[in-house]
Order: sequence, then C-alpha cells, then structure tokens
Amino acid sequence: MGRTRIGQIERYEKGMIEEEIVSKTIAFVKQKLAGAEGGHDWFHIQRVYNTTKMIAKQEKVDYPVVCLGALLHDIADSKFHNGDETVGPRVAREFLESINVQQDTIDHVINIIENISFKGGNVEQKFTSPELDVVQDADRLDAIGAIGIARCFNYGGFKNRALYDPAIAPNLHMSKEEYKKSTAPTINHFYEKLLLLKDRMNTKTGLKIAQERHDFMEQFLDQFYKEWEGE
Repeated sequence: MGRTRIGQIERYEKGMIEEEIVSKTIAFVKQKLAGAEGGHDWFHIQRVYNTTKMIAKQEKVDYPVVCLGALLHDIADSKFHNGDETVGPRVAREFLESINVQQDTIDHVINIIENISFKGGNVEQKFTSPELDVVQDADRLDAIGAIGIARCFNYGGFKNRALYDPAIAPNLHMSKEEYKKSTAPTINHFYEKLLLLKDRMNTKTGLKIAQERHDFMEQFLDQFYKEWEGE
C-alpha cells in the first residue's frame, strides 16, 4: 500500500476518533447541565460551540481543542459552586481522561477553561493561545447583543437582584473578589462587563460580530432609561 494511501487512512481514522470524542462530550455536557440556570445551560454551550466553529474557520487553530474547549468551558461555572474555580477544570479533566483523550489536548482544554472568564476585567490572563482566543470570543459574543441582554436579566432574576437603582453607580474598578460577590442591580452589569467586551475581542471575526451586538445593547439602554423616566 502506498504512503499516500496510508496517510489518507490515518487521517480518516483520526477524524472518526475526533468525531466520536466530540459526540461523547456533547452527550456528557447535556446530561451534566440538565436543569441548569437558563443563561448557563446546554443551549448556551451549543451557541458558543457553533460560534466557535464559525470563527475557527478564519483562524489557524487545533480544531479538536477549540471544539472541546467550547463544549466544556462552563461545565461547572464557579458562580454556581460557591465561587470554587477548581470544580470545572476537575470535572472536565476527569471526563476527558475517561474517554482517553490525548494528554496534551486535555491540558490545553483545561487551560482554556481556567482562563476564559472575564473575572471583572482587571485580572491578568495567565495563559494565551489561538484556541483560547477563539473560544473566548465565542463565549463573550453570547454575553452581548439580544441573547446577552436576555441572559443578563435571567441571571439577575435568578439572584433576585433589582433591575436598576439610580442611587447605585456601576463599579468599574472591582477586584476579582468584588466582582464575584457583587449584588448590584442588573443594569450595572452592562457597564461593569457587557459594554466592555467589544474592545476585548481577540479575532477580527469576533470584533465584527461584537460591534453589531454592542450597538444593539446601547440602543436597548437608551430605550430603557426613557421608559424608566416615563417618556
């Protein structure tokens, strides 16, 4: 058998293995997030996964890594585990090891999970890679625009927070711990995170999409304040 033919078979087999790993991961995530808060459920993961694949087409990345990173990035969000940031990486690592994913791929996915979050915007990211850039953009895009607005108010309701209180100004200089413990009104979150994300996009594709969604949020806020004042 010629070397070219052998190479084709190897690539085919590798592709089949990767497809099986992704399928198992999707099933695992769906089961794990059954009943999760509406802004951090399977449908959030699915949107981030689809956006990740779209952005990845324009970037030079390890495709299995970005797929697994997107699918597992919120497998155990710390805000639902008493602020414990070790739960998600641990759950993801145990699962990937159980399906015999290569160790270097597992390590990269874990680095994505540990570094993807906003954390208040004043925390230095300890790890960088093109794969993290892509998944991070996809996750941030799901936090802005129409879906972002819906998720923001859904979580605010989940935490029983006020919609808006003119007496409580947004805090733009929170530490990581202050950000995690904040109980501020939901509207404040637009200024403390959502409106900041456009300028923190990593890829050209992400920035292009973010601009449109950013503009939509500004229009929403203009209308919100008009209605708040009874106009």
